[in-house]
Amino acid sequence: MPASGAVSPSVPQPPGAHEVRFATFNTALERPEQGALAEELATPDSEQARNVAEIIQHVRPDVLLVNEFDYDEEGAGPRRFQDNYLSVGQNGAEPIEYPYVYTAPVNTGVASGVDLNGDGESVTEPGAPGYAEDAFGYGLFPGQYGMVVYSRYPILTSQVRTFQNFRWSDMPDAMLPTDPGTGEPYYSEEALEVLRLSSKSHWDLPIDTGRGRPVHLLASHPTPPAFDGPEKRNVARNHDEIRFWADYVRPRAGSYVYDDAGVRGGLAPGSRFVIAGDLNADPNDGDGHPEAVAQLLEHRDVVDVRPSSQGGRGAAGRQDGANGGHEGAPELDSADFADDPGPGNLRVDYVLPSRSLPARGSGVFWPTVDDPLFRLTGDYPFPSSDHRLVWVDVVR
Repeated sequence: MPASGAVSPSVPQPPGAHEVRFATFNTALERPEQGALAEELATPDSEQARNVAEIIQHVRPDVLLVNEFDYDEEGAGPRRFQDNYLSVGQNGAEPIEYPYVYTAPVNTGVASGVDLNGDGESVTEPGAPGYAEDAFGYGLFPGQYGMVVYSRYPILTSQVRTFQNFRWSDMPDAMLPTDPGTGEPYYSEEALEVLRLSSKSHWDLPIDTGRGRPVHLLASHPTPPAFDGPEKRNVARNHDEIRFWADYVRPRAGSYVYDDAGVRGGLAPGSRFVIAGDLNADPNDGDGHPEAVAQLLEHRDVVDVRPSSQGGRGAAGRQDGANGGHEGAPELDSADFADDPGPGNLRVDYVLPSRSLPARGSGVFWPTVDDPLFRLTGDYPFPSSDHRLVWVDVVR
């Protein structure tokens, strides 16, 4: 018998009549070749995609940001995932329909034309050694590790702002990396002339929840604070990608911001918003800058409702390794990373509403080992993703 939500404590109750469930889920549906994901989703046979879809069907978010879903210009991947997976009941779960979908180009795998990894050459041919490291965001091809938003509520596409092209050096007091040996800037002047802040993109998507003023979904997926050298360029970039939203939602602090259409300024004062995404930063553990995500968690206009799960607590204890030395509460973890040598399980995925959006419920979909839905998350090798879906219900 397929497990139903009624017998699983990891499945949340539906949101209230005047509530909207926002969620983020790094689905790990990226593939190593351009077009491979869309081709895979053309049939209903992908076991990983079926498991991802079933998780979504159990939690039933109203507005869902998906990270690590390869972008394709035709939108075939997102459409096929809806038609062949979300619209099909998985293991007895109820199908879910999202009439509104948004996706757009990202910086991953887009050739920068300059030397970004410091090896003395600029690689611009996809597939060549060093190409991914010299792209604006690490990727084997344009669009790898992309983003998609699925929504039951209208996305006000004419008001969407994207910030794919915003240059890192245009952020005041940017944390640009330096060579610790010489104290000189790590990036050349030529690189800083073109280097974009966002490793994927930053999106401001106004969602019409039916209550007059829209709720702005602020979506991103900052670079992991790892895979660099002593200059810690990815640690610095992760910090500033998160800082972008902290400035964007604070009146006047985002005056330096410009979007891809050339419009300047941050979010209008008084706007309601939800910041969501795999931010690749834990407030207590891991390799990130110690103040990176604190910029949001301690922000005067942001509320951290601390979504949690018993499965996360159980996994940390069961897997031990680096988890044994962590300072953060394991029930807040949202990703199951390598335990030996580390970094262990971390809290890196966030749904952070503005103070003007009262939160009524939240959680991390991480079933315990005795839960019938543990089969959807499991332990390594994961049947779905190494990340867990995080959700928050807000009064609309």
